[in-house]
Amino acid sequence: MKAVLCTEYGGPETLELADLAPPEPGPGEAVVDVSYIGLNFHETLLIAGRHVVRPRPPFSPGSEYAGTVTAVGPGVTRVKPGDRVAGNDEYGAARERIAVPADRLTVLPPGVSERTAAALLVGSATALHALRQRAALAPGETLAVLGASGGTGLAATEIGGLLGARVIACASSPERTAFLRARGADETVDYTARDLKTELKRLTGGQGVDVVFDPVGGPYTEPALRALGWRGRHLVVGFAAGDIPRLPLNLPLVKGCAVLGVFFGEFTRREPGAHAANLEQIFQWAADGRLEPHVHAELPLDACAEGLGILARREARGKVLLRL
Repeated sequence: MKAVLCTEYGGPETLELADLAPPEPGPGEAVVDVSYIGLNFHETLLIAGRHVVRPRPPFSPGSEYAGTVTAVGPGVTRVKPGDRVAGNDEYGAARERIAVPADRLTVLPPGVSERTAAALLVGSATALHALRQRAALAPGETLAVLGASGGTGLAATEIGGLLGARVIACASSPERTAFLRARGADETVDYTARDLKTELKRLTGGQGVDVVFDPVGGPYTEPALRALGWRGRHLVVGFAAGDIPRLPLNLPLVKGCAVLGVFFGEFTRREPGAHAANLEQIFQWAADGRLEPHVHAELPLDACAEGLGILARREARGKVLLRL
């Protein structure tokens, strides 16, 4: 079978396409014939050796996938051959066939395609976990989303609206903010043209926003934190800008606000029941036509480096998929 391998830390151009023996399922495992793989920004850090999770090469990128179960190992009752499934992990999915713990798989409901599932799993589940379990976002609250045209940011924009929030989508160009208005954002801010704190304050009548969803970091975190209102919540999701900001701790004190970490991968391992409930909600929204991923690019497996390059350069609007 074909597999994309990171054999040494580096950029997307260092990835290799290799031939490997197909896997056999061990106890508690299922083998999945992969049809779609979702790529995410954190994988550009993984292959460079700059992520909090640091697998030792060789390994495959690819953190979410969908396909069909072809075999199961001893003790597996959760899934069976022929089931359409989706799953996620920090890495390892960019292969034609994978062996994974069966309890990490979700059987897809009728009406949800494998393409849709692979495009929704990590971004939407991260967003829902952040907004539901971490921020406890309530209907009528105001949510500001940084990096809102990216995969996770767009998911937070759309799911925030489904949860009843007023969503202010923040991005880095007029073209991106126009795209976000078309995807349902109530308000938009181009933070390369306007002062982020000033605009968020203006759009909330001086009260400040209730929740900030921040997968960007860098120079935008502190202005967004300063734009929080009383008892606001700032969600630390990632650092796509490259720099991890240092925050003045007097701000949480005087605002009575909270800075909350969102570590999606660890959440799925420590709280599998809550993660399963989130996925059930996401797939129900998808089946009802209320949540539909925007796919920026759909590429073959051997173009994995191209897909990760799109993410590394922050060119994607929505999701980048590999199709097998």
